[in-house]
Amino acid sequence: MSDETTPFLTQEAYDRLSAELEHLSTVGREEIAKRIEAAREEGDLRENGGYHAAKDEQGKQEMRIRQLTAMLKDAKISEAPEADGVVRPGTVITAIIFGDEEKFLLGSREIAGGTDLDVYSEQSPLGAAINGMKVGEKGSYQAPNGKTIPVEIVAVETFTG
Repeated sequence: MSDETTPFLTQEAYDRLSAELEHLSTVGREEIAKRIEAAREEGDLRENGGYHAAKDEQGKQEMRIRQLTAMLKDAKISEAPEADGVVRPGTVITAIIFGDEEKFLLGSREIAGGTDLDVYSEQSPLGAAINGMKVGEKGSYQAPNGKTIPVEIVAVETFTG
């Protein structure tokens, strides 16, 4: 994978996601298999809401297992970059966006964990536009609706979790 698409994870985020993957791959699969079997024993599967709900949940769980497996396999594990006034994945940005001041993390939701920060991917229109900008710089990006949105970088901080 290229550096642009390689997910950046802190060690804490990597450990948390590895534990989630382990749980889903073992206990999670066993639990959902038991729920499917119990629902199957209720009879006619065509009108069995519990069976269909369990199968739907199984599909979502398997999708999350595939997502975590791919992310952890390709992840770049390191500490959040030290803030030096330049916007980078893993930094907390304060920016004036379309006249409103917003504070958010540039990176993946997986890094943010339990924080209440909004998160923008570096591949998002906003993330791609500001990645590499310096404090005080102004620019713009095109929103999905086609509007050009002005943005000014006010501050760049080290993400501390």
